[in-house]
Amino acid sequence: MKQILSISGYLAVKEIWRNRGRFLLVSLVIALITLLVLFIAALGEGLGNGNREYISKLDAELIVYQAKSDYLIQASRLGRDRLAAIRRVDGVADAGMFGTANATLLLSGDNPTLKVALLGVEPGHVGEPPAVQGSQLSTDLAKEVIIDRNTALRSNLTIGDTLTMRVTQGTKDEFFDLRVVGITDGRQYSLQPSIFVPFFTWDRIRPKSEAEVNASNPIANVVLVKLTDPDQIEEVAGRLTAQVNNIETATLNTAIQALPGYSAQQSTLNTQGGFTLFIGVLVIGGFFQIQILQKVAQIGVLKAIGTANPVVAAASIIQIMIITVIGVAIGGLLSYLFSLTFPPTVPIVFNGATSALAVVALLLIGPLGGLVSIRYAVRIEPLKALGLS
Repeated sequence: MKQILSISGYLAVKEIWRNRGRFLLVSLVIALITLLVLFIAALGEGLGNGNREYISKLDAELIVYQAKSDYLIQASRLGRDRLAAIRRVDGVADAGMFGTANATLLLSGDNPTLKVALLGVEPGHVGEPPAVQGSQLSTDLAKEVIIDRNTALRSNLTIGDTLTMRVTQGTKDEFFDLRVVGITDGRQYSLQPSIFVPFFTWDRIRPKSEAEVNASNPIANVVLVKLTDPDQIEEVAGRLTAQVNNIETATLNTAIQALPGYSAQQSTLNTQGGFTLFIGVLVIGGFFQIQILQKVAQIGVLKAIGTANPVVAAASIIQIMIITVIGVAIGGLLSYLFSLTFPPTVPIVFNGATSALAVVALLLIGPLGGLVSIRYAVRIEPLKALGLS
């Protein structure tokens, strides 16, 4: 076995070196396929992350919706009476109201506005993001905000700055000044940078219809629930629906899958990635099949002087693996270099696990694509190849 690998390796490397221009071209094609696959994977991760980032990082196990809202946060409406009832349910450690709206952040410079997700959370309760810089929100009525990292990068706001929000209430544009007291990590919501506001302040400044302008009863979209024992999630969910009227509950994963367009978006991008890998198999397989056809006579000579089929097959496999590894390495390096140039507005995230899985798949498509050519190589008859039969 060792001798077979030694001879096969020598033949494979020798041929690659003698025809390095041709094999380099194939490596570059594989590099471009690698670049495309990694960027599709990164785009899928970035778009998915932009939709689910805040929800996936919640320190909660359940989200409580209004009944028959189909797990759509924007379609749900819950008042404070239901919050009090939820907090009384056995197994609930904490619960916090959560409201979502859209607003425009007014800036100076080349980009005078920034569309943001305006999120209402209760200070000190589940839903309030941890500030990695600065401090937490103080009270429900404070004119303070915590901004996420994406907002900070795109607006250049820092701790202590005052930001101005523009919202539409009734038929008029209203402007509100709030002070930045903290910056949290990435917490995008619906692909928008996020600004977290004390709940009652959020209810006062959020966009409103004409009928809501003078309303005094704060309404949240959903209630976020943290459990005393996360292992009892099904039992507590059952108690909640039994004891609190007109609600339904969902785990974080269910809530993420119900986000508008999330599942369809991920399915589309995964399909694109699969087709790209399939194209890679065809390209690599086609190239090595042509290579075998061009050297039928050489393989015939090798067999005529006693070279066994395992040596021919192993040489082809080693050759394919070397070219694939070189191509994937070049593609991975190009992907890394390109990723350093993207601004924070581009939703591309290179996740380690996803990228590693893509690289492994790319390394496997080389030998897979070359199976037909290897089978053809071992079936070559020496006499026919040399024109003697």
